[in-house]
Amino acid sequence: MSLWQQARRSARLNPSIIREILKVTEQPGVLSMAGGLPSADTFPVLAIREACERVLTQAPREALQYAASEGFAPLREWVAQHLGTLGMVVDPGQVLITTGSQQGLDLVGKVMVDAGAPVAVETPTYLGALQAFNPYEPIYASLAGDADGPRPEAITALAHDAPGTRFAYLLPNFQNPTGRVIPEARRVALVAAAQAARMPIVEDNPYGDLWFDDAPPAPLAARWPEGVLYLGSFSKVLTPGFRLGYLVAPPVLYPKLLQAKQAADLHTPGFNQRVVHEVIKNGFLDSHVPTIRARYRAQCAAMAEALVQHLPEGCEWQRPQGGMFFWLRLPVGCDAMALLPQAVAQGIAYVPGAAFYAQAPDPRTLRLSFVTLSPEDIAVGVATLGRVLREHLDAQREVAP
Repeated sequence: MSLWQQARRSARLNPSIIREILKVTEQPGVLSMAGGLPSADTFPVLAIREACERVLTQAPREALQYAASEGFAPLREWVAQHLGTLGMVVDPGQVLITTGSQQGLDLVGKVMVDAGAPVAVETPTYLGALQAFNPYEPIYASLAGDADGPRPEAITALAHDAPGTRFAYLLPNFQNPTGRVIPEARRVALVAAAQAARMPIVEDNPYGDLWFDDAPPAPLAARWPEGVLYLGSFSKVLTPGFRLGYLVAPPVLYPKLLQAKQAADLHTPGFNQRVVHEVIKNGFLDSHVPTIRARYRAQCAAMAEALVQHLPEGCEWQRPQGGMFFWLRLPVGCDAMALLPQAVAQGIAYVPGAAFYAQAPDPRTLRLSFVTLSPEDIAVGVATLGRVLREHLDAQREVAP
C-alpha cells in the first residue's frame, strides 16, 4: 500500500486530452487546429500595459494586497451593467469574480453535486465542464438534441428518468465543441421545460460576444433569473492570461458559492481585476471586440472553403455563425482518435470528439479550431487532413473483401 493514500474521487481526475495534444503540437512543422485558444494577435497589449501603469500609480497598495472574495466592486458593477444590455437584470451583489470561468464550473460542482446525483449535459458538451464535475462523482444524464441544441422533451423526460437532477448544463452560444447556437424558439421551450420540471440551468457563455453577423438571442438567464446560474469570461474578448471570469447566481445560492470560493483560493488576484476594469471601464470592448469578430469571420470562411475543397465524400459539418470551432463527423469506418497519430505525423493536429461525450462517444467526430492560424495555413492544414482521410479510406477499400 502506498504511503500516500489518495481519495476515491482522485480516480475521476483525468488529464485533458486537449492539453496532452497541445504538447504534441509543439513539435516543429505541426499546424495545430486542436487548442481552443483565442488568437494572441487579438490581445490588446498596449491598452493592458497602460492600464497596469495606471493601477500601479493610482492604487499600488490596494492592487497588491489581499482582496475581497466577492471581487473588485467596480468590476462587479461593470459586469451587472453589461449583462443588462443582454436583457438580464443583475444586482452586483449576485456577481462573483472567479479565477477563470473554469473555476466557476468547479464551484458549481462543489456546491451542487453529491456523489451519485444526476447532472444533465448536452451530447456532446464542453470537456472542461466534465473535468470540473467529475471529482464530485455525478451520474450524467445525456440530453438528446439536434442542430438547434438540446430538445425540450429531453429535459421533461429527466423528471421521470433521472429524478433529482441537480441542474442542466447548457452552452447556448457557439457551443464548444459543435459551434451551434440555440435559436430563440428553442430557448423559450427549453426554459419552459426546465421550469415545469423544476430543474435549474447552469448557462455557460464564454463565446457569446464572438458572433459574425447577428448577435445570438437573449440569455436563458434573462428568461428565468431565479432558475439559471450564469457563467461568463474575459478570456475570449480580452486575454486568457489574467484568468478572469465571473458567475451570476440566484441570491439563494450565492453565499455557498462564495464560501466555496474562499476555501479554494481566498480571492481572484486583485491586481488582475483592477487592470481589466481599467481597460474596459470606458467602453474599450465596444471597439475591440468587433476587430476580433472580423478576424474570426475571415478565418471561419477560409476553413469553410477548405473543408468543401479538400475533405472526402461522407464528411459532415455545419458552418458556425460565431465562436471558434468547426465540428466534423467523418465517413463510416473512420476513428478520429486512431487517425490522430497519422495526422500529426503529416503535420496537422485536431481534437478527437470522443472526449466531449459524457456517455456513448461518437468515434467519428472531431473538433477543429480556426482562430489561431492564418487563412493560408488553414488551407494547408485542411488539405493535409483531407489527404490523411483519403489515404485511410483507400486503405480500407483495399482490404475490404
